[in-house]
Amino acid sequence: MSAVHKKSSRVLIVDDNPTNLKVLSQCIKKEGWIVLVSTDGESAIAQAEYAQPDLILLDVMMPGIDGFETCSRLKASPKLQEIPVIFMTALSDPVDKLKGLNLGAVDYITKPFQTDEVLARMRVHLELRAMTQKLEYLVEERTAKLKQALEDLKQSQVQLIQSEKMSALGQLVAGIAHEINNPVTFIDGNLRYAQEYISDLMDHLKLYCDTFQETKEIRKHAEEIDLEYLLEDLPKMIGSMRFGTERIRNISMSLRTFSRRDTTKPVPYKLEEGLDSTLLILKHRLKANSDRPDIEIIKEYGDLPEVKCYPGQLNQVFMNLIANAIDALDSMPARPYKEIKANPKKITIHTETSDDNYAIVRIKDNGLGMTEETSKKIFDYLFTTKPVGKGTGLGLSISSHIIADKHRGELSCVSSPGKGAEFIIKIPFNPEPDNSG
Repeated sequence: MSAVHKKSSRVLIVDDNPTNLKVLSQCIKKEGWIVLVSTDGESAIAQAEYAQPDLILLDVMMPGIDGFETCSRLKASPKLQEIPVIFMTALSDPVDKLKGLNLGAVDYITKPFQTDEVLARMRVHLELRAMTQKLEYLVEERTAKLKQALEDLKQSQVQLIQSEKMSALGQLVAGIAHEINNPVTFIDGNLRYAQEYISDLMDHLKLYCDTFQETKEIRKHAEEIDLEYLLEDLPKMIGSMRFGTERIRNISMSLRTFSRRDTTKPVPYKLEEGLDSTLLILKHRLKANSDRPDIEIIKEYGDLPEVKCYPGQLNQVFMNLIANAIDALDSMPARPYKEIKANPKKITIHTETSDDNYAIVRIKDNGLGMTEETSKKIFDYLFTTKPVGKGTGLGLSISSHIIADKHRGELSCVSSPGKGAEFIIKIPFNPEPDNSG
């Protein structure tokens, strides 16, 4: 370590005596150290800030501010306070020496100088300075590694939670979709035939009415059952039943779309399909209740090309963002029903292609919005603005990981108090492969 000092150590000498400067400079240069010179306290402080010496030799008695005041100012500066200061003085009063040490000096050199003693003291403090700097570097390096290890652990936890959550949700939803689809297919198939059979029976009944003379009993029975209304309403009823089965079939398809398992590589996917399936699953939360009318959904789809992605994970992001938007709207202070009707709560979903070949999805609500301080924290691990028991602080953190790490994209938020919040997903159409596992 001494060899390092001889090549690179910088020593600032602060003395107004030319003879002292000459003697000290000559012996220091022989050691191979770099010599810096100042003749007063003010210029010494300025030069120390600029040159950042490794050691300062500081005379006590100088014109202008003396050595004690100079040392005090050096130690008050965050940039200079760690530089060791050795006082040079002819004073022999222990009180003066104690004053200098209390100000932060590390040693004293007494005039007239003994060259060997001066150099020996300087070597010791330069060695200590180098060892301290190396220790600080090692501490910083170890701290950085520990921080990175902690961050890696957090990310691993997020990925594990995400993987387990999506696996369990996927199995549950896929099973439900399968169980729904079987009876719906059976009912829909039978309704199709029932519609044809009823149409044939109605035609046959009409033929009877047109061919045979109506008796009093037949007329009475027809009036009792309101035959005319039955003939008009029965086809509508069958049509409604078929419409209902078709709606259940669409829900089943949306569940399968939402829960589709991801492959080890990105696959082409229409983002609008994922958005629509998510909206269908959340439709019950959008409906009117005793506190408000329906939450309006405004779709501004830009007919995006297919994006190479992990569909199941992107659907999870859509679910988190849209569900959060609904939570934000439902957490607004109560207003009269008519007032909300006149100025409805709404969520706008906009898709577009950027000039740099990225797919962009914007999910915006007209809720209360967030402060700048909150906006900066929303993607942090375990941070949540929701009451205890209603938020885990994982949804947006997981979503950010999915977009940034798995899709090489960006998830951001634009919000201000009173103006709602807009979450912006930006992902490349053909992302680079993710090797994070």
